[in-house]
Amino acid sequence: MTANLDPVHLTQNLIRCNSVTPAEGGALALLDEVLSEAGFTCVRVDRGGVANLFARWGDKGHARSFGFNGHTDVVPPGDDAAWTHGPFSGDLVDGVLWGRGATDMKSGVAAFAAAAVDFVRNTPPEGAIILAITGDEEGDAVDGTTALLDWMSNNGEAMSVCLVGEPTCPDEMGEMMKIGRRGSMSAWFTVTGKQGHSAYPHRAVNPLPAMARLMDRLASHKLDDGSEHFDASSLAIVGIDTGNPATNVIPAHCTGTVNIRFNDLHSGASLSKWMEEEADMVAADFGVGIDMRVKISGESFLTPPGPLSDLVAGAVEGETGRRPVLSTSGGTSDARFVKHHCPVVEFGLVGHFMHQVDERVPADQITQLKTIYGRILRDYFA
Repeated sequence: MTANLDPVHLTQNLIRCNSVTPAEGGALALLDEVLSEAGFTCVRVDRGGVANLFARWGDKGHARSFGFNGHTDVVPPGDDAAWTHGPFSGDLVDGVLWGRGATDMKSGVAAFAAAAVDFVRNTPPEGAIILAITGDEEGDAVDGTTALLDWMSNNGEAMSVCLVGEPTCPDEMGEMMKIGRRGSMSAWFTVTGKQGHSAYPHRAVNPLPAMARLMDRLASHKLDDGSEHFDASSLAIVGIDTGNPATNVIPAHCTGTVNIRFNDLHSGASLSKWMEEEADMVAADFGVGIDMRVKISGESFLTPPGPLSDLVAGAVEGETGRRPVLSTSGGTSDARFVKHHCPVVEFGLVGHFMHQVDERVPADQITQLKTIYGRILRDYFA
């Protein structure tokens, strides 16, 4: 291997690994080989059919350790024929790298792996560098980063701080970093009435008006105006269904689904209680039964602005000339698990083509990202 690890070439090789979640596809095996050759201690931490990789350079249990977190699993590519270049081709054409994971986020993993390898070779730090890489971020995220953190806790491994390499920039490199994320939860409602003939509605109990009322009450309610570091919370109706193909039948059941992205003014428990109260009122008004099932994917969290965000923002500004905005926008990430372990922030590429057909990224952004990560490591261990 050369003295400097090329993150673009590494990203190409990772893209060529068909690692649609939860398949490993050879991506973690490739990283294991690259990192082991550079002197990292690598351990596969597999759980529940999910592959994960822990890698450490430096002494175990060192008081000062910098961590990176990311994932090599990707979402399905869709119709292969719709891609200009194959979804697992890793083609580099006119300075643009194509393929599933080019943006989200094999490029980020390659950039921090390459930065870490070069750093320990050229400037061995007084401390440890830890890479926690999962194959389960795009899936249920039950046996991915959480499995790595559980294993670390059981084996005396710890990160002092952590940077998650997810795409964070809206349009230009350096625009934005994440210091937290909104919480995410979904709720499924089943309204039960009584089936009957649509010509004799008085003999039935129609669940549809009750569902319409409930969905309207939930969607029309203003949750908040935002908080110091968070945008306003939002509730979206994402599904209403009766499964009824007939026009002369009032169905017995109707289902509806909502998704809520919430800030630090709420919790999953408080929002669940509010929705349950709304459902009970509608059920009483319409004489129907309403059952509710809730899944809380993650609570909102914040790493308050301070040394870690200053460190990352300073390195980004030094390499791009832009001071990144400190944001909590967007969806969820595995930072929601890392925040229980240590302070965590996120910084990565421009995310224009995430999860799209023809996912791609300018190759020079990957190289620049590696340079930014290298500067963060130099500044952290200075």
